[in-house]
Amino acid sequence: MFIRKSAKSILFSAVSIVALMSAAHAADVVQPVEASGFNWSGIYVGFGVGAGANVHELGSDFAPISLNGIGGEGVYGELTVGYDYMVSPRFLLGGLLDAHVGNIETSLDAGGLSASIQETYGFDAGLRVGYLFTPNTLGYMLGGYSWQKYKLDTNAGFGFDWDQSGYFVGGGIETAINSNWTIKTEYRYTRFGTKGDLLSEAGIPSPDGALNLDTSRHTFQVAANYRFGARNGAAASFEAPAYNWTGFYVGGGLGAGASVHQIEIPPLAGAKFNGLGGEGVFGELNVGYDHDFGNWVAGVMVDARYSGMTSKLDLGGGSINVDTDYGFDVLGRVGMKMNESTLAYVLGGYSWQHFDLNASDPIGEILDWGSSGFSVGGGLETAVSSNVTVGLEYRYSQFAKKDFSSELGLPEDSITSTSSFHTVRLGAKYKFN
Repeated sequence: MFIRKSAKSILFSAVSIVALMSAAHAADVVQPVEASGFNWSGIYVGFGVGAGANVHELGSDFAPISLNGIGGEGVYGELTVGYDYMVSPRFLLGGLLDAHVGNIETSLDAGGLSASIQETYGFDAGLRVGYLFTPNTLGYMLGGYSWQKYKLDTNAGFGFDWDQSGYFVGGGIETAINSNWTIKTEYRYTRFGTKGDLLSEAGIPSPDGALNLDTSRHTFQVAANYRFGARNGAAASFEAPAYNWTGFYVGGGLGAGASVHQIEIPPLAGAKFNGLGGEGVFGELNVGYDHDFGNWVAGVMVDARYSGMTSKLDLGGGSINVDTDYGFDVLGRVGMKMNESTLAYVLGGYSWQHFDLNASDPIGEILDWGSSGFSVGGGLETAVSSNVTVGLEYRYSQFAKKDFSSELGLPEDSITSTSSFHTVRLGAKYKFN
């Protein structure tokens, strides 16, 4: 099971990398778009792949106990149709409708019993507002309505499905790669309304509120859009900034994401729970160097972050938390220019994270530990001046297994945890000439 789980985690990362590389390759086999000739107004259709994680919070109206949360992770595919309209030379308004199918999943295996909760299919309908950084590259925010189908499966002949609705908000960067095609990177945070009749839907007689389910989701996607009539654009009233990608830079960013902890307790009938989930925001500072090789850019960077991603169990007057508070990464990246001012890139390297298990007073800190691992991901970055870039980036991080047995006075490997993160950051960099 652990090997299969590791392979699944690597697959999550590989899907994101392959999608980015495929989109970048598309720019290599078509003619580049003229900076002054792209029309962002009109209908478009698109497809994309993504990865992400969700967090389920369980509570009750009849007991002062809640768990935030139960976490799952996975990948998904999406189809989109939308319409945009340029209300000024740089501002855009639009609407979109998309449908997705995926396998973001929480699983439990213990004593021959296996169970899973999986997101199967859903759709989003929303609006977006965008600003053109350059004639070819758009930054945007979006939000709207979301609907999702869930399914509980077990090997004991018991299972059911249900749906939840809520809202989503997010943002992205989209850039033209030829006269009709664009690629984009996009983050969405989705929050679903409280599901208070879950036990009744499972066929268990109970009053509403006996078990409340609140679900949130963090997802990142890479997508390609085909825009009808995009080649009929008029001359832009502004130009893309001249930017040389070679040089040292400093930067920072704000991000959000979710963590998933896989817990294994072999003495308890081989129990494996994937997983204990947490979510939150973080801040990040980085320094790095890039070198421009013509159509390609390669570089290295080091970053440090402070995070608020937390898993929390409330027990009436007290709580127990697993905090992922601070860490750092040492990463390399390779990118391809979509145009002279916008770069699509993949990255990977070493990551280290500090974890803290603590409780409310009077217990306080229980234990803390550091764990090494790796991160992979990618994003889009675009120049907004001759020295400054902005970008949206996704990373999947997995950390080494932590054995808590000695701290608890138990035999080796009696209880272990393996942690993974799905994070997205919106960042800015200042490059020195």
